[in-house]
Amino acid sequence: MKIITWNCNMAFRKKAEAILAFEPDILVIPECECIEKLIFKTGVKQPSSVLWFGTNQHKGLGIIAYNGLRLTLIEKHKTSIKTIAPIAVTGGNFDFTLFAVWAYNPDDPDGRYVEQVWKAIHHYKKLLRPERTVLAGDFNSNTIWDRPRRVGNHSAVVKFLKNKGIQSAYHLHHRQEQGTEQHPTFYLYRHEEKPYHLDYCFVSADIAAVLETVEIGEHSVWSALSDHVPVIVTFRSEQI
Repeated sequence: MKIITWNCNMAFRKKAEAILAFEPDILVIPECECIEKLIFKTGVKQPSSVLWFGTNQHKGLGIIAYNGLRLTLIEKHKTSIKTIAPIAVTGGNFDFTLFAVWAYNPDDPDGRYVEQVWKAIHHYKKLLRPERTVLAGDFNSNTIWDRPRRVGNHSAVVKFLKNKGIQSAYHLHHRQEQGTEQHPTFYLYRHEEKPYHLDYCFVSADIAAVLETVEIGEHSVWSALSDHVPVIVTFRSEQI
């Protein structure tokens, strides 16, 4: 099983071939156009299931599945947390819950970025189980921007998820600490000298136990397409 998250900076249909070369099973694509506009070039592999969330048809959250996997929105989706959605993934070697994340809501006075994740994990806390759970996407946050007195900063999100038995696949696999990541996922204005780590894939302990690789894309390869690079997580789903 391979899960990839990549903020594509819009017009995913024109960039799909680049990410499909990695043969994903599931793509989480922030800043993706709506389903009606997702018309791929001839010869591009067609998905088995697609979901999309947002109010701007050019720039929402797309979740795209391949290889017979099916995506079903869990009924408890809270629409005010616009682009964080709980999804049942079925049709593979095992079923699991995917929380697709694009932490961006300019209409929320409480905060548009990590505050959205904080609200989501509390609203969906009963769905956050220590098995068969994945959260993947653009969290727009990092421990380096923590506001110590603000409820729901990045470190608080990480701690809350850890207490649920869910941890960052990248940090586990590469033995990294939050806030000191050696592999950036975002480059401000696409400048290589302005790197940050904002994109994550958190997994429950059973999935963490069968992680094979966590790859982070290279700036030199992806900067022509986006200011983000992909996070590519591969695990042995047949062993879960």
